[in-house]
Amino acid sequence: MPAAACKILVLGSGTSVGVPTIGCACEVCTSSDPRDQRLRPSILVSYEGRNVLIDTTPDLRTQALRANITHVEAVLFTHSHADHVMGLDDVRPFNYRQKDPLPIYASEPTMAAIVRCFPYIFDGQKKESNVPRIERRLIDGAPFDVFGMEFLPVPILHGSQPILGFRFGPAAYLTDHSAIPESSMEMLRGLDVLFLDALRYRPHPTHSTVDCSVETAQRLGARRTFFTHICHEIGHERGESLLPPGIRLAYDGLELEVAA
Repeated sequence: MPAAACKILVLGSGTSVGVPTIGCACEVCTSSDPRDQRLRPSILVSYEGRNVLIDTTPDLRTQALRANITHVEAVLFTHSHADHVMGLDDVRPFNYRQKDPLPIYASEPTMAAIVRCFPYIFDGQKKESNVPRIERRLIDGAPFDVFGMEFLPVPILHGSQPILGFRFGPAAYLTDHSAIPESSMEMLRGLDVLFLDALRYRPHPTHSTVDCSVETAQRLGARRTFFTHICHEIGHERGESLLPPGIRLAYDGLELEVAA
């Protein structure tokens, strides 16, 4: 299926605790640069009047209000960690305005974890108050269609945990990865826009470093690469100034257009 042109909005570019970090008075956490204020990591992919959300962070309500998001037609999940799923209950206002249940796409392990985290959504019992209206759709590794856009699951490693990134047309979003298998690297050729995890400069057991992600970006050769899931050890202005051409730091509110 031909790729549709789309827009990407970065809703959050921060790490699991966000930036500023609670109780921290470091230079980045006290920075006046709005690009150093990072909510938990998520993007919105918009095309043909549809909005597809990748991950529901604990900051989803704030992100939706800040970006004036009035509708979401589907949610894709990369994995089940708290900073990527715990905002699921905040899709209820979208349910109020939309007739159909909201489809959510996830791998079997991620879907099972979501059900454990939100049993009241899925237990089928009559409720006295509103709960999210959700339709579960399992990702089995094959490309899948979401309202005319094909999404390709890209297997990556988050420490020892297999999780997913997603390619859609000439764009790809990979967050929370410490390694990208060679077979997945081959799925990421010929990109216009690429998002990569780059937590910090120092090594981390479950995340990529800036240097490792620079190497990955240069191997893949996307026209535009953006680093995300950034912690408070990296200030935006200085951090971006140290990157090679064609590689930048994402920031909350960044908007990109991707041609078909």
